[in-house]
Amino acid sequence: MKELTTDIGKKHEQEAADFLKNLKYKIIEQNFKLLPVGEIDIIAKDKNTIVFVEVKYRKTKDFGTPAEFVTKSKQKKVIKTALCYVKKNNIKADIRFDVISICQNEIEHIKNAFCPDTYFTY
Repeated sequence: MKELTTDIGKKHEQEAADFLKNLKYKIIEQNFKLLPVGEIDIIAKDKNTIVFVEVKYRKTKDFGTPAEFVTKSKQKKVIKTALCYVKKNNIKADIRFDVISICQNEIEHIKNAFCPDTYFTY
């Protein structure tokens, strides 16, 4: 039976969370949704920094690395959702946006993969 896309996504998001735990990150939330604004795959704490993580999986790199599929549009949604999360939870810590790219049993962790631009303030 063929695996559903959502099942595949959840499996790789859990793989990414386990990867971060091995790096001593504390997982705060997984699959945080703020509809209709957006969602964040993983919210974690790296020492004193709150990290918002987008997880991307691809079977092959034939059309580019998984990280290349984190479009500007997706980045804006993640940033907007994260800033709402920060405001709602009165977070004063530094924040960072990372991408975890998974392809063919390889995990690549890209720290500071993207940043809030001048359109967003927090």
